[in-house]
Amino acid sequence: MKKDTIKLVKKAIKGNMSAYGELIAEYQVYLYKTAFLYVKNEADSLDAVQECVTRGLLGIEKLKEPQYFKTWITRILINCIRQDKKKAPTISLDEYVETGVENYLIEEKVDLYDAIDSLSDQYKTVVILFYFQELKIREISQILDIPEGSVKASLYRAKKQLRKWLTDGINVKEEKRYAK
Repeated sequence: MKKDTIKLVKKAIKGNMSAYGELIAEYQVYLYKTAFLYVKNEADSLDAVQECVTRGLLGIEKLKEPQYFKTWITRILINCIRQDKKKAPTISLDEYVETGVENYLIEEKVDLYDAIDSLSDQYKTVVILFYFQELKIREISQILDIPEGSVKASLYRAKKQLRKWLTDGINVKEEKRYAK
């Protein structure tokens, strides 16, 4: 983390709202992308980020180590998403993809996102943070408050499940395609 960012975090912890605003401006794209990878639509992603920013503002004085701001705000975001997920029914990514689109690359992406959605919350979180947000295992461990070995094990198991899901899904699709 940059020294300027750490200074902003320290100011925000002391109650400087404009410093907090600058921090959020710096991390807004990261937070939105992370939220979108979970909820798969713009409105819910923006709602989750807004809730995260509000909770962060209300609890910034509890942050003990300024260098862990990104970890702290990510944890808040994930908790907001999980709590919101419990309230509202989930909608499949398939509903957002145009029907009749024959582009193979789009189909592959939809398959991948569906496969990720099929994972348990723990595995899904680890996959999103590691592969999409490119966080280190140590950072994921801090965000989720679990040992690094658990993060590695979750990544391994998630990849195994994804590989099985994608391989089986491809075989089923091929059978459907040629069954006509």
